[in-house]
Amino acid sequence: MKEIIGYLRNYLQSINRTIFLLTTLFVAIAIFFNYKLGINTAIVSIDSWPFRIAALFVLFGFVFSLAWLLQFLVASETIPDNRFFFVLLLAAPAIFAIKITFDEVASFITLHFPDPWNRYWYRVIDWPLKLLVTGLLVIALWKWGRFEKPIAGVQAKGFNVRPYLLLLLGMLPLIAFAATQNDFLRTYPKVQRIAFIDQYVQHSFSWKLLYELSYGIDFVTIEFFFRGFLVLAFARFAGKHAILPVAAFYCSIHFGKPLFECITSYFGGIILGAVVYNTRSIWGGLIVHLGIAWLMELAGYLGHVYKNLQ
Repeated sequence: MKEIIGYLRNYLQSINRTIFLLTTLFVAIAIFFNYKLGINTAIVSIDSWPFRIAALFVLFGFVFSLAWLLQFLVASETIPDNRFFFVLLLAAPAIFAIKITFDEVASFITLHFPDPWNRYWYRVIDWPLKLLVTGLLVIALWKWGRFEKPIAGVQAKGFNVRPYLLLLLGMLPLIAFAATQNDFLRTYPKVQRIAFIDQYVQHSFSWKLLYELSYGIDFVTIEFFFRGFLVLAFARFAGKHAILPVAAFYCSIHFGKPLFECITSYFGGIILGAVVYNTRSIWGGLIVHLGIAWLMELAGYLGHVYKNLQ
């Protein structure tokens, strides 16, 4: 745990406070307008796949680019003199916009499956497919940019699991608090999306377990992309200054989540970014992120049980 606190303390001591405050204010304003105007809701309701990708690209690109712009305006010496930086700046929001909307492929694959298996398998294969397309695009960019190996921080050498388990333990009170909120219970547990399977199988546990395992794959994708790819790739051009814009981008992908989860994602992105920057490995962040995700599933289930008992 001391290691993680040390990484975060060193990062906070080294950054420009004006940049930190301006970026945090910008993120707060973006969150306010998103939930006030329903920006994310309007985008995901767009029927056309290409237009939905374009709209998400604009949203993510705006947040990511403006976070970098704020940094460059305050500290002009951090502006990278490398064209590939701007290639990544455009590619990053494009890749994640494709990732989010890639459920169209799962829908096409399961189109002719009999009901209810079309609905079930659509949800189960969607996340692995998203990992596949995101991984291929990231690997292609990593090799194009000739970044050092291993690709996107996928290394376990010298990895110590204990600090991350302690950090996960420290998140329990926040998750317990979140489980008391109505907007949290409307979203979690995610496994309630396949409740329809109960009436078609004798024992639904194994089917729901497979769903939860597939759900966990999405967090592999997110850690691989945001921490392994974005933090480490942009760190080559901007060092520790890469962490804050990536955290702002990371927050923007939570605009469709409960408000409390969206707000905390920004600060979580900073913490995990600092960890990956120092360790050059995504495994610690993945343990924390995946652990939180499954704990939120459990908290959502227990929250509904408690609510029904009242």
